[in-house]
Amino acid sequence: MMKIGINGSGMVQKASVEAITDHAATAESQGFAHYWLAEHPTGGLDALTTLALVGQTAKAIELGTAIVPTFPRHPMTLAAQSLTTTDAIGERLTLGIGLSHEPMMAQLGIGFDKPIRHLREYLSVLLPLLKEGSVEFNGELLSCSAKLFQKPRQQIPVLVAALGPQALAVTGQWADGTTLAWVGPKTIREHIVPRLTEAAAANRRSAPRVLATLPVCVTKDATAVRDAIGKGLSLYGRLPSYKAMFAREGVDGPADVALVGSRAEVSDQIAKLADAGVTDFAPSEYCLHRDEWLNTRELLVELAAGHNN
Repeated sequence: MMKIGINGSGMVQKASVEAITDHAATAESQGFAHYWLAEHPTGGLDALTTLALVGQTAKAIELGTAIVPTFPRHPMTLAAQSLTTTDAIGERLTLGIGLSHEPMMAQLGIGFDKPIRHLREYLSVLLPLLKEGSVEFNGELLSCSAKLFQKPRQQIPVLVAALGPQALAVTGQWADGTTLAWVGPKTIREHIVPRLTEAAAANRRSAPRVLATLPVCVTKDATAVRDAIGKGLSLYGRLPSYKAMFAREGVDGPADVALVGSRAEVSDQIAKLADAGVTDFAPSEYCLHRDEWLNTRELLVELAAGHNN
């Protein structure tokens, strides 16, 4: 059964560890299965450091990144930070990573050359460090010769943001699953799950985890909410990798894949994600008024109680 958590990435712009901690602790107390935090390449809030602190208050809930961009951070550095976070919070961290997007890397003066090779080589360094505590790898783009002071007690699960066929093939071969944003149920059912599952099976890996995040709002004015999403989050509609997913889904942009409407309509849309093969849903609540947020959270708590037990 699909597990339901919360994506707290809407809190990132507050850049407040205290606010995010309160948000995650509330999610834990309300029975959500997991809590996810993004790291914006130029946002200035470090997701793993934040989760290490969040985990001192939220004591049991799974904590994950969705996602940490790979290009700005060497895999040795990310492995060290992930292992340090796990040491601080216990073995409940899931590391979500991804290439991010070429325009965002350009803001950092970082190139976006050979992204699939970069991803493959990144995982070739990162995963042995997380699993065995050592690596010897000399690639075209990345190299690392390292042995950690202490062998990891348990491998940290790694999810990779993967949308295109090549990225899905690499993810199925190497990682524990994928983390998705702005992908609708049709695309998940017809494109993501088949390609990912095929690659995992070909490499004798267990069935991959499929984590999906989409905006959710229970409202009487779906048009107003969708308009706000279309205007406020229009950037995502212009990014090539997401544009390709919107085309597969047969929609124009972010507003069209948001789960917005009455309680019954939102419940039905969430059920379609489960039917499409999503194993974990982490909604991002996008509400214009407090009553919408209260009604949305009330529904999500009820669904979590049915799905997570």
